[in-house]
Amino acid sequence: MKKILSTLLMLGMSSLTFANSQQVVEQLQKMGLSGVEVSDSPVKGIKTAVTDNGIFYITEDAKYILDGKLYALSEKGLRDVSSSLLLDKLTAYKNEMVVYPAKDEKHVITVFMDTSCHYCKVLHKQIKEYNDLGITVRYLAFPRGGVQSKTAREMEAIFTAQDPQFALTEAINGNPPKTLKDANITKKHYQLGLQFGVNGTPSIVTEKGELIGGYLKPADLLSELAQ
Repeated sequence: MKKILSTLLMLGMSSLTFANSQQVVEQLQKMGLSGVEVSDSPVKGIKTAVTDNGIFYITEDAKYILDGKLYALSEKGLRDVSSSLLLDKLTAYKNEMVVYPAKDEKHVITVFMDTSCHYCKVLHKQIKEYNDLGITVRYLAFPRGGVQSKTAREMEAIFTAQDPQFALTEAINGNPPKTLKDANITKKHYQLGLQFGVNGTPSIVTEKGELIGGYLKPADLLSELAQ
């Protein structure tokens, strides 16, 4: 990623002399970015480029590329609007998630998690408390060691198990699956996590597409979601 960003910065004011979205795509692909999709952003004069490497913003005169989150200002504070662009992709993985539904559902969160992560274990052991507050918890895999790691293979076995809920809880309690599998689903989840800007676990995506990095106690998370 650092190498890509360095290239973007060096070429941002010279090579990017395109005039339409297709040229934007082609130029960014030449810079090493893949899966490029260009669309309008909420800011006039700036285009959004969603890539496998994350989200970038490009001025319409093609002179500047911005890397980072885009926030909307409101009376309630800052609102992350960058990740909301990825909600459709998140929905596409709905059937691959391990879900713990709340009976009286008020909020739905999607958690990028790693079974070897301490705070992911803390969060999962409080799953009933989240559910009791009306928070449905959906998990996607994000092995911190990458898709070639042992954890990635363990999580693949969990997410493809006959009873994923049971397999995940067992792993959290120190009983990971004995049979490992190559990362396929896990790889897709991991790539989506990178697009959202996930760089640690747990990372929570709200229904609005906002990314909350780190663990929050059930009551604190409910308060955050209510804003």
